[in-house]
Amino acid sequence: MIVDAEALANIYVGLNTAFNKAFQKTEVWHPQVAMTVPAKTKILDYKFMLDFPMVREWVGDRVIRSLEGKSYQVATRDWEATLEVDRNDIRDDQLGLYAPMVSALGEEARSHPDRLIADLLLNGWTDPCFDGRPFFSDAHPVGSETASNDGGGSSAAWFLLDVRRAVKPFIYQLRQPVQLTRMDHAHDEHAFMRRTYRYGVDARYTCAYGLWQLAYGSRQELSPTTYALARAAMMSLKNAEGRPLRVRPSLLVVPPALEAAAREILQAQFIVGDGGASMQSNVWQGSANLLVAPELAG
Repeated sequence: MIVDAEALANIYVGLNTAFNKAFQKTEVWHPQVAMTVPAKTKILDYKFMLDFPMVREWVGDRVIRSLEGKSYQVATRDWEATLEVDRNDIRDDQLGLYAPMVSALGEEARSHPDRLIADLLLNGWTDPCFDGRPFFSDAHPVGSETASNDGGGSSAAWFLLDVRRAVKPFIYQLRQPVQLTRMDHAHDEHAFMRRTYRYGVDARYTCAYGLWQLAYGSRQELSPTTYALARAAMMSLKNAEGRPLRVRPSLLVVPPALEAAAREILQAQFIVGDGGASMQSNVWQGSANLLVAPELAG
């Protein structure tokens, strides 16, 4: 093949098509748990989340909840991945070797936010959220009191989320969508010195904690009992005025190792107990959807 501007343009079109096809076909789970927030600046301030939105009876003057002087800022991050195509491979009609690589790059680019959310979940017992406490904590400040979304324990972590609302437990802050760019001009230094052309992914986004009230993390052994305790804790949450937040858990998120236990709790008609000696109706059947996240594997 003759390597000229037209050939290189056609090559980019082909690689970009393969990339976008793989990107669109890749199944991801972060849209279930994170609200997408378009960003027009590098840093966004989410101080509105410092006060869980509630409606009150209008008696006398409005009660104004001022957030002046408070902030919860999230900075966008830059991401890239780059591969090189040898000019000799183009001349020798070996471009078929690169199509799977570009497709894999599309799959990775699409699923990367899943990994970021998984990291937030696993680090939730140490990394702070908007109130300065770890995202999973037994001492979140609520008015003059505290509240907990931490189940404790030391086993494999699992998570119960309320994802029914417009505001989600996590934030996906998107400044620039993923795109495949190219450096394939003959006057580029790497083309002259190393006879290679470069193609790379370029994107700007980040993931961050949203409302802790919509998430519960536990490292207790996953069982009908601990699942019931998690649901009760979430549904009992109140605001600073003592009004219920109406949290309703809707998604159980587990690593692959806990899939069997999670399916038994959420999908089995009966629960077997006492080492198989007893069986009772499963009251939790259908109480939440199940998400098995490979990124949570230890």
